[in-house]
Amino acid sequence: MLAFVGFVGFALLVGATAGAATAQGVRVWYPSLTAPPGTPPNAAFPIAWTTLYVLMGVAAWRIWQVAPRPGAYPALRLWGWQLLANALWSPVFFGLHAIGAALLICLSLLGLVSATVVVFARRDRLAGLLLLPYPLWVAYATWLNAGFWWLNGRPFP
Repeated sequence: MLAFVGFVGFALLVGATAGAATAQGVRVWYPSLTAPPGTPPNAAFPIAWTTLYVLMGVAAWRIWQVAPRPGAYPALRLWGWQLLANALWSPVFFGLHAIGAALLICLSLLGLVSATVVVFARRDRLAGLLLLPYPLWVAYATWLNAGFWWLNGRPFP
C-alpha cells in the first residue's frame, strides 16, 4: 500500500508543481494570447491533468507490483523521464512564455509517453491501458501548443 501511495503521490506532486508554475501565467499572460480553435475552458485542464496523474501513478505502481523488479526498472526509468518532460512544459510555456520551446517539449513528451505506454503494456496489459488517455491528451495539448505558437507570432524558442 505504501508503494501505491508513493507512486500516485509522486505523480500528483509533479502535477501540483506544474500547476503552481501555471498559476501566474494563466492570470496575466495567457489571456493575452490568441487561442487556437478547440481550446477548452481553463477549468478543464486541472480536471484532465489530475485524472491523468492518478492514472500515471496507478500504472507505475502496477509495473512495480507485477513485473519482476529488474524488468520493472527500465520501464519505470522511462516513466520518470516522461514525468520530467511533463514537469518542464508548464514553467517553459507559462513562466518563460517560450511557446516554441514548449512545443518542442510537447513533441518530446508525446514520444516519451507513447514509448511508456508500449513498454508498460508489454509488462502489464492493464498498466498500458491505464496510460492510453495520456498520449491522446498530450497529442491534443501538442496541437493546442502548436496553435498558440502559430497564432502568436511564432516566437522561437
